[in-house]
This record gives sequence, C-alpha cells and structure tokens, in this order.
Amino acid sequence: MVVLVALIVIGSILFGDELTSGPSQIALLGGALTGALIAMTRLGISWEKIEAGIADNFSKSGGVFFILLSIGALTSAWMLSGVVPTLIYYGLQLINPSIFLLVIFIFTALISLILGSSWTTIGTIGIAMLSAGEIMGFNSGWLAGAIISGAYFGDKISPLSDTTNLAASISGVDLYKHIKYMLITNIPTVIICAVIFAIAGFAVPTTSNLDVATECAMIENTFNVSLWLLLIPAATIFMIYKKMPAFLTLFISAIVSSIIAVFVQPQIISQITPYAVDSVQTFIYAPLKIMSMPLDITTESAMLTELASTSGMAGMLNTVWLIMCVCAFGGVMEAGGYLDAITEKMVKMIKGHTSLVGSTLGTCIISNLTLSDQYMSIILPGKMFADIYKKEGYEPQLLSRSLEDSATVTSVLVPWNSCAAMQSSVLGIPTLAYLPYCFFNLLSPFVSLAIAAIGYKITRFGKPVRGKNLK
Repeated sequence: MVVLVALIVIGSILFGDELTSGPSQIALLGGALTGALIAMTRLGISWEKIEAGIADNFSKSGGVFFILLSIGALTSAWMLSGVVPTLIYYGLQLINPSIFLLVIFIFTALISLILGSSWTTIGTIGIAMLSAGEIMGFNSGWLAGAIISGAYFGDKISPLSDTTNLAASISGVDLYKHIKYMLITNIPTVIICAVIFAIAGFAVPTTSNLDVATECAMIENTFNVSLWLLLIPAATIFMIYKKMPAFLTLFISAIVSSIIAVFVQPQIISQITPYAVDSVQTFIYAPLKIMSMPLDITTESAMLTELASTSGMAGMLNTVWLIMCVCAFGGVMEAGGYLDAITEKMVKMIKGHTSLVGSTLGTCIISNLTLSDQYMSIILPGKMFADIYKKEGYEPQLLSRSLEDSATVTSVLVPWNSCAAMQSSVLGIPTLAYLPYCFFNLLSPFVSLAIAAIGYKITRFGKPVRGKNLK
C-alpha cells in the first residue's frame, strides 16, 4: 500500500490530469509486484496461487470491460444523434441555473432508483447533465459530485441494484427489510446533501454569464433538436427496468442511436463520412465510426465542438487498461492474505455495537483501498463479520446496512478502484477533482456510525440497545 500510494502521489505531481494515461497503471502494477514478492519470499505463497488470484479477479470483472465499451459507443451515439443536445437544449430553458445542482442531484437519484445502476445513470443521463452544467459555467467538480451523489443514493435503495442485492444476500437478510433499514441512515444523509447542493447553487460562482437564448440558438444551428429523440433514452430506461442485461441494453441503444444519427443529423454525418450522406455506404460507415473511433466535429461554438468531438469505444481503452491493472493488484492482495491480516487486528478492538459497526465500515473502506473492487469489498467483510454479528446477537440488517454505507459508496472515491476508474473516464474528470464534492459518498459512513452510536433501531438479542460503547 505504501508503494502504491507513493507512486500515485508522485505520478499525480509529475503528470497531473494525465495520471490515468499510464502512470497510475504502473503504480498499480508496482504495488502488485511488491505484494507478490513479499508473499513469495516472506509468507511462502507460491506464484501459482498469486496468479490464480489475479485470474479469479479478472473473471469477476470481465463484464465490466464490455459495459465500459458499450458506454463509450453509447456516449458518442447519443451525442451525435442529437439526444444529448436535445436534453441540454430543453434543460437550459426549463431549469434555473441557481437550482441546477439540486435538480441534477434529485434527477440522477430518481433515474438510478428506477434503473438500479449508478454506472448506467452516470454514463447516460449524467453526461447530459454535466454538459448542460458546463455550458452554464459550473465547476466540473461540483457537477460531477452532484451527479455521483444522486446516482449512488438511488443505486443503494433500488431493489434492482446489484450491490443492494449482494449486501442483503451476503448478510442473510430479506431485500426489502434491508432497504427499509438503510433508509434510517440514508434519509438524513440525502437531506444534508440536498441542503448543500441547494445552497451551492446560489453561492458557487460560475465562469460565465449564461445567455440561454444564444446558447439554445447555437445548439439549434448545429443539431436538429426534437422531443422525439428523447424516446431513445426512454426506451433505454425501459429495457433496463425490464432487467435486460446492461451490456445488451447499452449496446442496442448505441446501435439504434448511431443509425438514427444518419437520418436526423445529416450536417454532422457529412463531417464523418467520405461518401455521399444519402449513400448506402454511409448508412454502414457512419454508425460504425461513431461507435468505435475518435471524431473531430467542427461547430460554430467552441463548447459544442468539444462536446460533439467524441471518442467512442476507443476512448474507453485506457480505462480498460487501468481496470486490468486494478484486477492484478486486487488479486495479489487477496491471494496474499493482506486484507485478512488487517481485519483480524480490527476485530480484536470490538467492544460494543458502535465499535462493531465502526470496524465493519473501516474494513470495507480498507477493502476498497486494497482490493480495488466494490463487490469484493462487500463480499469479504460480509463473510468475515457475519458470524460476529450473529454471535453478539445483532440483527443481520445492521451488517447489510453497514456494508452498503461504506463499501458501495466509497469505491468511487478511490482513484485506483474500478468504480472510480469508470466514472472518471466516463465523465472526463479526475477522481481527486470530484471527490471533495461527492457529499453523499463522503457523509454516508459518518452518518451510519453516528446513528449506530445513538443506538437508534438497533437491537441485541431482541432488546433495544442504548447509545453507549463508543470505543
């Protein structure tokens, strides 16, 4: 961990925003190499076991690569087909900039609740909200913080969420009982966040005086804007709601959107294809290029030029490379037994319900730092603490809530975690740039610990506990 953090810090100082273009990958592999050498020379663990741990981590993360690629294709297709410009166009007209941060926080929370996926919410609606906010002149860190905070709140309390189902199942508690119990900590946290984003909308200075009429006119001059285009995100949301696999949903939406772009945005397509816009070749060439390759589109607005110049699947390859290195690092940490060594020390410190919850929260955060994967950060601590909660007489929903209040939400705050790699790549904002503004993610563990200290709705052997045992 010292080697990894040192290399990340040095890379951040030397490379800045280019950290994830190679230096962070080297840092992860450097940490993995150090861990492997210690495991082999000091702990007597064979390279074959370490290699098997890495391979196992890759097998668990294989689906992430396809989702990343499909989001890259979808982002380009939604932008060039006019879906994102249409959302921005009507958003600028309907939403007052002073309440914009609060609106995107609430909106992404609702969409994530319906979809059951923070990743999909951020990779689709989140990008549109980010683009609209940047046109308004908001700091990108504030925008990303509001988007991520809302998306992770909705994800946590959605019965369709994979992490919500995982935390409930690993703890042996009914799903809806788990969700209801989570509301005890999540409602205060989301209220605090809503107040912060409401105040920030009025207090945070923007870099431009927005002329809505001018901005909307430039969008209309560049894209054909139509409410009919919003049927595409509506259909995408419906497919996810019907539990169609995320990769299939996103990729199908990308294909349909890129084909529609040829019909609806001929002025944009003319900059992409060397063939006549209405030729048969273009109907094949343009969609393939939109979904897969970097594109430079010229418009009359510098902001729209930046938005329309997309990178497709090719733009996600750097993140795929980063997550591959994350898998290697997490595999070494798991196979070497490093997390077990840390948690064994923490378990010995447990002296009451507050320290038990605190140890669970801390272990999950450490797991996100060491294993670099939110799923493993739910599974391993869940298995480790399940017997302790049962032995001490606490209901299993206390464990499941503690797992969600830490492992799920903090994964996106660790630069070398797969979740952070995903979101920073999709939004185009470094993890450390948005981290201070992800108030829901930052506050959740503290609110959870505070409510545990109070003892609210916590029972032991069927009897309510009091707010004590604060070690």
